[in-house]
Amino acid sequence: MTVTRSEKMHKAGFVNIVGNPNVGKSTLMNQLVGERISIATFKAQTTRHRIMGIVNTPEMQIVFSDTPGVIKPNYKLQESMLAFSESALTDADVLLYVTDVVEEPEKNKEFLDKVAKISQPVILLINKIDSLTSTPSSKGEESSQSKLGAIVEKWHSLLPNAEILPISAKNKFGTDILLNRIKELLPDSPPFFDKDQLTDKPARFFVTEIVREKILLYYDKEIPYSVEVRCDSFKEDDNRIHIMVTIFVERDSQKGIIIGHQGVAIKKVSTEARKALEKFFDKKIYLETFVKVDKDWRSNEKELNAFGYNPS
Repeated sequence: MTVTRSEKMHKAGFVNIVGNPNVGKSTLMNQLVGERISIATFKAQTTRHRIMGIVNTPEMQIVFSDTPGVIKPNYKLQESMLAFSESALTDADVLLYVTDVVEEPEKNKEFLDKVAKISQPVILLINKIDSLTSTPSSKGEESSQSKLGAIVEKWHSLLPNAEILPISAKNKFGTDILLNRIKELLPDSPPFFDKDQLTDKPARFFVTEIVREKILLYYDKEIPYSVEVRCDSFKEDDNRIHIMVTIFVERDSQKGIIIGHQGVAIKKVSTEARKALEKFFDKKIYLETFVKVDKDWRSNEKELNAFGYNPS
């Protein structure tokens, strides 16, 4: 294949975001892409899939990839989530490893050791620096700057080849610097996707993610982690979109909690999801929700494949 001079001047590459749960990976992804691609909540393990968000300019295409938080798996769903994160180490042109100011660097050391061995450029992002405050110590007040310096030193000892950048994804602090550095590191390449494409995921995927986000926000304890959502129908016309979804749980007792007394709970979830879907698609939404029991879906490989949890 002959590469023209104009194609050589174009930059494109895959920038994969990895890290432990609840450090702000999805918030960072959304800030960098400029669109709400990944659901971001205060709860750990919010992201279950590997989700791409694409940034395009005339001279460049950055394909960002958000991944699930790195965890030690206890069942097959979590095994698939970990596989998504590990696959991101092998096909990155630039790897963003996200941590925060309170996480212990030794957490999930086995995964970190794999990051240390990759040959691609690694940028270590210390997120949530806005939460650092000065505190009194025996030698006087310890400044937030000295705290950050100690954190940087710890991480440098574990990832000596990584560039380290303190950021606040929520407040967009440092994200412009990060984006400029990514642009410098991208290889010369023609685009991998159409220039008007925002993500690799279809509309139905975002329907299920938005419904699942509302469940994460509205229910406590184990319920959000026992739930999966499937989009059964997505019919669009000029005026509105008619959507039917099924919410799967593992036990009859969970079905009762999801529905709530006289259907109040499911009605609230459906209403909040519909509002978010209307904002996302910029169109009137008619949403129907159903709840079904699918025992042990999180440990059933066939069921997981059907839900799209296959990293290969």
